[in-house]
Amino acid sequence: MGFRQQPSIHDLKRFERDSIMAKECEVCGKRPQMGNQVTTRGKKKYLGGVGTKITGITRRQFKPNLQKIRVALASGENKSQWVCTQCIRSGAIKKVVRQAPFALPKAAK
Repeated sequence: MGFRQQPSIHDLKRFERDSIMAKECEVCGKRPQMGNQVTTRGKKKYLGGVGTKITGITRRQFKPNLQKIRVALASGENKSQWVCTQCIRSGAIKKVVRQAPFALPKAAK
């Protein structure tokens, strides 16, 4: 029986980078999904061709569009989270306001 080779510094760095990167939305739990990449060729019939043909189907991963944003939590604290764009657009989270909105000075009458 052979012995296991010690991991190199490059393997350790790759492991650290992969374990730090979030792949899941912290609000809704959206994760990568598996699907098919369908490759086609040919000209479509409505464009005057003989139709398209499927030349290959391979498995691929659909990854969620995650953004790292600062979120105002219900407890009053601010925290950086990985959130999908769908949660940001739907208003599922409240973004941190870094400074008070600009207010126009009141006009003298």
